[in-house]
Amino acid sequence: MPTDTPYYQSPSLGEAEKWLALGGGALLLLIGASRRSATGAYLAIASVPLLYRGITGRWPSGTNGRVEPGNTRTALAGDRGIHVRESIRLERPIADVYRFWRQLENLPRFMSHLDRVTETAEGTSHWVADGPAGLAVEWDAEIINQVENQVLAWRSLPGSDVVTAGSVNFDAARGGRSTQVSVHLQYSPPAGKAGAVVASLFGREPSQTIREDLRHFKQLLETGEIPTAPANRE
Repeated sequence: MPTDTPYYQSPSLGEAEKWLALGGGALLLLIGASRRSATGAYLAIASVPLLYRGITGRWPSGTNGRVEPGNTRTALAGDRGIHVRESIRLERPIADVYRFWRQLENLPRFMSHLDRVTETAEGTSHWVADGPAGLAVEWDAEIINQVENQVLAWRSLPGSDVVTAGSVNFDAARGGRSTQVSVHLQYSPPAGKAGAVVASLFGREPSQTIREDLRHFKQLLETGEIPTAPANRE
């Protein structure tokens, strides 16, 4: 008998959303068709964008479904999305800090929500994060501003499960012996702002998560490892 255990890959949020939309749309259509009334007609009409999403994999333009990330600036304009600003000081030279962060494959080593990051081409990368209910949230990103030892900025690309943009600034401190790292993250979670509120109830408040990740980053670069909480002693 074979002994190899098959690799399990978490289903993507996009696939789950697609099937949920298809099922919900079909249900609305059936209920609407069974009611010979104005309410039934409205239900049938309401099924159209859900069926379109389930069949094509995208929302029709002009609906209130997930914002298509064709233009990240438009998707995150005004009061849309969640803003997170956090900073931390590391007792390491700026060149070391920037070099480590720029190797994007290093990010899951200290960012708890990230599963993996793969650089796919010059300036682009593929990100996989742990989403709600065990679903994988995936997106492609491109670097839009890069100045060595100063700043790194990015934005998500069309077709991503989440619309995101952000930047990391690196500033020398204490005569170059330390580095101030400042992160500005802006994103639109798959369930919108309501999803972020629900997540905060389960300890996933965005600012707190980024703050903890930055502490892990500091520990990793200064000591070479991320300390774990000691076991409780009787």
